Amino acid sequence: MPVTDEAIEKIKAMIVNGELGPGSRLPKEADLAERLGLSRSSLREAVKALSLIRVLHVRQGDGTYVTSLEPDLLLDAMGFMVDFHQDDTVLQFLEVRRILEPAATAMAAKTMTDADVAELRAILDELDEDPTVEALVANDLKFHSRIAAGSGNTVLCSLIDGLSGPTARARIWRGLTQEGAVRRTREQHDAICEAIESRQPEVARAWATVHVAGVEQWLRNTLGSAESALEQE
Repeated sequence: MPVTDEAIEKIKAMIVNGELGPGSRLPKEADLAERLGLSRSSLREAVKALSLIRVLHVRQGDGTYVTSLEPDLLLDAMGFMVDFHQDDTVLQFLEVRRILEPAATAMAAKTMTDADVAELRAILDELDEDPTVEALVANDLKFHSRIAAGSGNTVLCSLIDGLSGPTARARIWRGLTQEGAVRRTREQHDAICEAIESRQPEVARAWATVHVAGVEQWLRNTLGSAESALEQE
């Protein structure tokens, strides 16, 4: 095992076994390196790596601390990595969204308060009567993010937020090229919101499935048509 990886694993073990908890300050570099049997340089590299993925936080002049280790913080790194996706993987991201978002929407129908639902409705009301596709997609992202947060499951919320970025371009593309896409999106948003408001989790789940699957199916058909055209040339 590379020395830096070994250092990461040893610090990770200290956190996992409870020796270092959220908010704990790590021992001084020299003391920790000696204790773990590591060089100070490899320990520094491990701290840098764990800081990048939000496990550790270095406070200049104060020391290194374990972060809160909250799911939204740790999974934030996933969103960064997801941004490096290639276009041919967008369908896979949409497939994952189709699995996660309906579940979150059904949960939100059970757990969101009346004030939460009013806030969700207010997000939809922010759109003009004739919005641009870009404005609609931005509103769509905000709408689904609020529902995910309303599910009450921070891990699920973080996963959905992390996966939303890669599919935004596909949603804009659809809005620009498919007739009626903007109207259908708004109608489906209203249906989802009404199902949550009336506390019908299975109806909310069904509408969320239709909503995400529509984008997925459109992209699948579009990519298939493009491939057929290339084969005929």
